[in-house]
Amino acid sequence: MAIRILAFSGSARKDSLNKKLIRVAVAAATAAGGEVTLIDLDDYPMPVYHGDLEIREGVPENGRKLKKLFSDHQGLLISSPENNASMSSLLKNTLDWVSRAADGQNGLVPYQNKVALLLAASPGALGGLRGLVHLRQTLQALTVLVLSEQFALMRAHEQFDATGALTDPKMRASLDGMTRRLVEVTTRLSG
Repeated sequence: MAIRILAFSGSARKDSLNKKLIRVAVAAATAAGGEVTLIDLDDYPMPVYHGDLEIREGVPENGRKLKKLFSDHQGLLISSPENNASMSSLLKNTLDWVSRAADGQNGLVPYQNKVALLLAASPGALGGLRGLVHLRQTLQALTVLVLSEQFALMRAHEQFDATGALTDPKMRASLDGMTRRLVEVTTRLSG
């Protein structure tokens, strides 16, 4: 049985470079043998995390849906934009709500025994690399095993053709290798 990987971009923008990159990575992970579920965080709107709101109303319905999706998958494939040298507020808010206890379940359960591969795409010269540092720290604090490999696509606005494919064969090969490793490591650790 194929391992299940949950894939998403930390950007809500329709024409996001990170949404383009996650679609390429999903195809690569699927070709490597993973059963990949691609979601759009824009389909799961939630209020900004606030402790008083959580006490008053609990975890929002979309937060509960995302908690289930996280729990039902063994791997995470995340493409994050860099905002002010960190991950996007959308992505941080999502991770925060998913980490909250609900329905008698510890908040870390959706993250336990997960393996993650981190990607970033940016028009800048670093490809969103600085934001991945904070994303890695956050996921590791939530007990996720984050692969040491990561993919940062610099000048990303010049890296996709009209069909959404990466134009640089070396970058494509690198991404293919990383997604293969995600599938292999997650399969091994999932038994």
